[in-house]
Amino acid sequence: MSSERAYEVIVMGATGFTGRLVAEYLLEHGPEGLRWAMAGRSPVKLEEVRKELAQRFPSALDVPLVTADSMDRGSMDALAQQTTVVCTTVGPYAKYGEALVAACAEHGTHYVDLTGEVQFIRRMIDGYEDQARASGARIVHCCGFDSIPSDIGVFMLGEAMAERGGTLKEVHMYAGESRGQFSGGTVASLLNILEEAEKDPSIRKVVGHPYGLNPEGERDGPDGRDQTGVKFDKEIGMWTAPFVMAAINTRIVRRTQSLRGHPYGRDFKYREVMSTGKGTPGLMRAMTITGSLGGFMAAATVGSLRNLMASRLLPKPGQGPDRKTREEGFFVIRMIGHGVGPAGDQVELQARIEGHKDPGYGETAKMIGESALCMALDESVRTGPGGSWTPASAMGRALLDRLRTAGMTFDVKVPATA
Repeated sequence: MSSERAYEVIVMGATGFTGRLVAEYLLEHGPEGLRWAMAGRSPVKLEEVRKELAQRFPSALDVPLVTADSMDRGSMDALAQQTTVVCTTVGPYAKYGEALVAACAEHGTHYVDLTGEVQFIRRMIDGYEDQARASGARIVHCCGFDSIPSDIGVFMLGEAMAERGGTLKEVHMYAGESRGQFSGGTVASLLNILEEAEKDPSIRKVVGHPYGLNPEGERDGPDGRDQTGVKFDKEIGMWTAPFVMAAINTRIVRRTQSLRGHPYGRDFKYREVMSTGKGTPGLMRAMTITGSLGGFMAAATVGSLRNLMASRLLPKPGQGPDRKTREEGFFVIRMIGHGVGPAGDQVELQARIEGHKDPGYGETAKMIGESALCMALDESVRTGPGGSWTPASAMGRALLDRLRTAGMTFDVKVPATA
């Protein structure tokens, strides 16, 4: 496919804030000779973006432009037929994403996105899985901060445990120190989920189900609801609060285990929380985060308040921090993996995952950029079976290696006391 089509990668949504960052990433880090293009609805805006990028990267002037409308199925068909991989940043995906998924599934085009919208992913799996399998299209959602650190982190722990002759049985993920901003697209997606759930109560069941993204017949297991309150975690000796992205990350990790044939057994457990520190300061941070998140969610379920927040208080899609702020951002994630060794002994491993730029912008552009390159160029990934996949089940070791090479930290160690 790669040699038959005009492009190896098309970045859809290149005129948006995040799409522009992905284009910038490919200009700076894409391999020499990469055949790629920028796509968007407005040819005038696309040309403006190309000229702006050319101020830092003169080669941007050589990047082709493709006019495409995400709400026009014919336009999406034309786009999908031109490339090996579509890398799309156009959200909320539940509003603007289905036509592109449908086109990729029909034309055997690989697809990566940044969605964190459980209900959208469920609809795409149910609607286009069979067609994608038949055409060979590999549809991979959640290729940004949600959910690559979680999904690839667990994959890494599983590999490390297997290298020691053991089997991973349980992982606890702690989102720790960070500096960054929620993107306008993320906020818009969250508000859209709440709006859809208000109109269709069945969506709440999909979003709230711990195994809601698993294949049919695989939607049960030992994990229950995500943490909703303040708790002291004895394992790390810190206070913890709910982690807003657990609602998508945990579902992706569990779908990965199912798609990979349950390599850690059907009793594998996974949970995510936010660690806030020790003592009274940690408790106060946990209480503040929990209260703020609860207040936001309560307000956002009321249509009039949701509209007010969207119009006046929250960042808009297409908005984002300046370069200096993005460069100063970072995130730290810790994981503790428990497993069973070859002699039936208990084994513990610790993982640390770090991004060294703003998680929602700089690191997300890196993660989806490397995912697109992985899907387009890595032979073992590109030629895998079609269908709806997750980052770890589709790309696994190949993506882990790419992200390490790109500067992200993915480390595993045995605790000093083990």
